[in-house]
Amino acid sequence: PGPIFANIVLADEVNRATPKTQSALLEGMQERTVSVGDSTRPLPKPFFVLATQNPLEMEGTYPLPEAQLDRFLLKILVNFPKAQDLMRIIDTTVGTQTYRASQITTGEQLEALISTARAVPVATHVKEYAVNLLLATHPDQEDAPEKVRRYVRYGASPRGLQALITSSRVRALLEGRYNVSVEDIQTVAFPALRHRILLNFDGLA
Repeated sequence: PGPIFANIVLADEVNRATPKTQSALLEGMQERTVSVGDSTRPLPKPFFVLATQNPLEMEGTYPLPEAQLDRFLLKILVNFPKAQDLMRIIDTTVGTQTYRASQITTGEQLEALISTARAVPVATHVKEYAVNLLLATHPDQEDAPEKVRRYVRYGASPRGLQALITSSRVRALLEGRYNVSVEDIQTVAFPALRHRILLNFDGLA
């Protein structure tokens, strides 16, 4: 039925895909369905998209609109590999040995883990901290920092708040805790919000 009908989809250099292809991918991410003509097909569960963007060459690319970027939970910056990582790249790609991934879980187990993460409690004061952090990204808010008023055109959306809470719940579990802390919110703030805050001309300059 098509390459998007999988549990894990890697959209390599998604900014090189045409707007129509991007739109189809993002429908799947949002609605968990694919529409063709008058028929709609559900995507398998779980469904997870990893996308990369190449920031070096912009010619012939179609940057994702802000509303579509907002559908990605996190934006993680990948730095150039260090020397030890480059050595591993040599060992695993240029030699004669073939490496294969091995299965470590099933879709049903992953769905159960997702349900567990959603059940991690978040105290009221932690929710308030996340809300205040999100509001502080909006230049029209009374409590917005001076730099936000000066350099930001639009702040993060409510999806940004959802990303903060969702990611913080997972981090709490990874840290061996069963409740979300303010530190969890702070740790996930950059990857959860960096693609949701739009700079003005001065900020881009």
